[in-house]
Parts: sequence; C-alpha cells; structure tokens
Amino acid sequence: MKLRDIFSMDFLLLLAVGALTVTGIFFIYSSGISSTGEQTSDEYVKQIVWGSAGFVCIVVLALMDYKRLYNISLYLYIATLIMLLYTFLFGKLVNGARAWLGVGSFGVQPSEFAKIITIVLLARYLDASKRKPSSFKRFFISCVIVLIPMGLILIQPDFGTSLVFIPILLVMTFIAGVLIRYVIFLAVWIGITGILMALPLWQTHIMKMSFSPIMLLLDVKFIAGICAALAVIGIVAIIGYLLYRKPYFFWIVYIITMLILSFGASFAAHKILKDYQIMRLIVFLNPQIDPQGAGWNIIQSMTAIGSGGFMGRGFLQGTQSHYRFLPQQSTDFIFSIFSEESGFVGGIIVFALFLVINLRLVRIMRLSSNPFGVYITAGLSSVFAFHFLINVGMAMGIMPITGIPLTFMSYGGSALLAAMIGIGLVESIYVRRLDFEY
Repeated sequence: MKLRDIFSMDFLLLLAVGALTVTGIFFIYSSGISSTGEQTSDEYVKQIVWGSAGFVCIVVLALMDYKRLYNISLYLYIATLIMLLYTFLFGKLVNGARAWLGVGSFGVQPSEFAKIITIVLLARYLDASKRKPSSFKRFFISCVIVLIPMGLILIQPDFGTSLVFIPILLVMTFIAGVLIRYVIFLAVWIGITGILMALPLWQTHIMKMSFSPIMLLLDVKFIAGICAALAVIGIVAIIGYLLYRKPYFFWIVYIITMLILSFGASFAAHKILKDYQIMRLIVFLNPQIDPQGAGWNIIQSMTAIGSGGFMGRGFLQGTQSHYRFLPQQSTDFIFSIFSEESGFVGGIIVFALFLVINLRLVRIMRLSSNPFGVYITAGLSSVFAFHFLINVGMAMGIMPITGIPLTFMSYGGSALLAAMIGIGLVESIYVRRLDFEY
C-alpha cells in the first residue's frame, strides 16, 4: 500500500462516477419535495452519507492490491451464499421480497454485494483454468459459480437483481476465451425462453383471443410430449455423430438441446413467477391493458420524460414527482424525474457519463497485463452497462419493469456502496495494470 498510488488512479473514471453520484443526490432531494414545496423525505441525506463512504472505499481499495482477493475469493463466496440463504429465511420482507437484513429503517441488501463477490470468484476460476480455454467443463463450472447465488436471489424473490448475473456470465466467459458456441447457446436459449414465455401472455391479454397452438405452451402434457420427441431426435443425432463424425449431427444435438431447455424453462417460469411479475411483462407489451394498476408506472414515467422537452422544466419544477404521480421515484424511476427537470440535454449528459465509465473500463481491460484483473473489470463493466440499459429502458417504456436501480443515481445504500466497491477494485487494477505476478 503506497500513498503515491492515489496519483496513479484513473481520474476521468472518478470524475464520471462523482458527477453521476452528485446528480443523483440532487434529484433524490427533488423527489422528496411535495407539490406545496415541503421536504417530505431525508433520503438525500442518507445518500450523501453512503456516497461519501463509497468514495472512501474507492480510495482504500485503490491503495490495496486487488490480487489479495485471489486466495480468499472462495471463502468470501461461501460466506456470501450463507448470507443469501440467511436473508431468504430470516430477512425483512420489503415490496414482496425477503431481500434485506437489518433493524428498523437501517437495512443491507446482500444480493448487491453478491454480484461483486461472484465476479471475483469467477475471475479467479477463469484465470486458473485459462490453459483449457475451450473446454466445456470450464464453461459448465462458470455457470455453476454464477447460477448458485442467482438462484438464491431468485427465490427471495428478487427477479431484477437475479437477472444481472446473466450478463456477468456471458461477458466474462466470452472475454476469457470460452468457445463462442457455448456463449451463444446460453444467450439464444434465454432469448427463446423469453419468447415462449411471453407468447401466451401476449395472446390472452393483448390480442384477447384463444389460439390453441400457443396455449399448448401452458399444457404440461404437450410440453412433456414435445420434449420427449425432441429427445428421441437428439439421441438419434448423437448416435449418428458417434458413428459417422459428421459436423451436422453435432449441430442437430446443439439445437435440439436448446429447444428442450427453452420449452422446459418457459413452462417452469409460468409456474414460478408471481402474479405481479407476470403483470409487469404484460404491461410492458401494452401499458394500456391496466393503466390504473400495473401499467401506471410506465405510463407516468413516459409522461414525465416527454414533458421535459429539450431543456427540461428546471430543477424542482417537475410535476410528475412533486404531485406524486410516479411511485418509487427516488429509486427505480430516478431517470424519469431527472429527464422531466433537465430534459433531453440532461439525458444526453447522463448517457455520456455512463459511456465514459464503460469506455474507461474497456481501456483498463486492454491495459491490464493480469488476466484476473481483466476478468474482474469485464464483469463489472457488464453490470454497469446492464443496469443502465435496463433502468433507462424501463423508464422510457422499452424494457419491462424489473426493479433494477440506475447505478450511482438511484437511492439505496447497498447498491451505491457495492458499485463504489466495484470502482475501487477497478482503480486498484488500473494502478497495478503492469503487474502480472500474484
């Protein structure tokens, strides 16, 4: 640990993070102002405290050697899994999810920190297994490392946070040189599953019709039958590949496996998802289906963004937030408040700041000579980019509501501290970018 390392930090990255954090504090303050001008919330004060603590974490982590995490990452991961399980069993119930630990108004969300720990352990494994970059075993174990905490978060249930683990897995395995067909398999499987899951909802609630072939996707006998038929075709293809070693037999098995998993996962999703989660998917397809209920948030968010115009209404001059038309405005819909008061110009500035953050992370990946640091940076970059795309897309009505906050700007101590810890790790990697040895 050397104090002079502070002067080797990436200050442009720090500037972008600081600008977003300060902007978030201002608009969290704005979200707490009522239509009569009264301050109804002290959330901005808490955000100042968490933001200040977060910047201390960045400096401390930048001074520390991130490579020390290499040998203790497995222990941190196991402790995180225990904490997630404990949260599921004994945590506080907030907004239908048992995702918090704490007393009174003070709470910690372990799932936010689980993302960082999972990235560190996955980075260690990918580095340790880099001599066999294309093996299926490497990809499979990577999936296990990610899917265990993801599953524990999903059963809380916190669907939005669990989704963040998917880009972590895809991006880190891709950067680590895992065969692209494995990565594509996972990405396409998730896409097909989403389509198959949405089709019955689209038909029933949007089209208002009953088209039997689509409704069969909810019939257990049909799903079992089609999976069995596909399995038979797959077995024949496997035998053909073993006998003749023709590549097309492999690709048949590849596609068949993807379809079986997609049909099975989409059917299971309809059984596992809660009613409010299903309604979020429905109102994403058409918010006017339930404009006074599940579609209210999207409609009011789009109204707020649209009313901001080019230059915005001005700070503290927004109507959607101050008249309380927009629920969860300091967390999920902070971008809506910001856009109403700062307009298109402000939105472009936020876009640019997030672009700067991700471009700096890509640059740090390219400069670092240590694969462990490269993989950590790749995982964190995927988290920041995913949070931005989903949250802003949600506010604009082009993504379903998932409860994913806007990093650095949304109110929340756990999310902000976890993001700052991630930036601290990246700064440590940047400071030691030429250091390969562990």
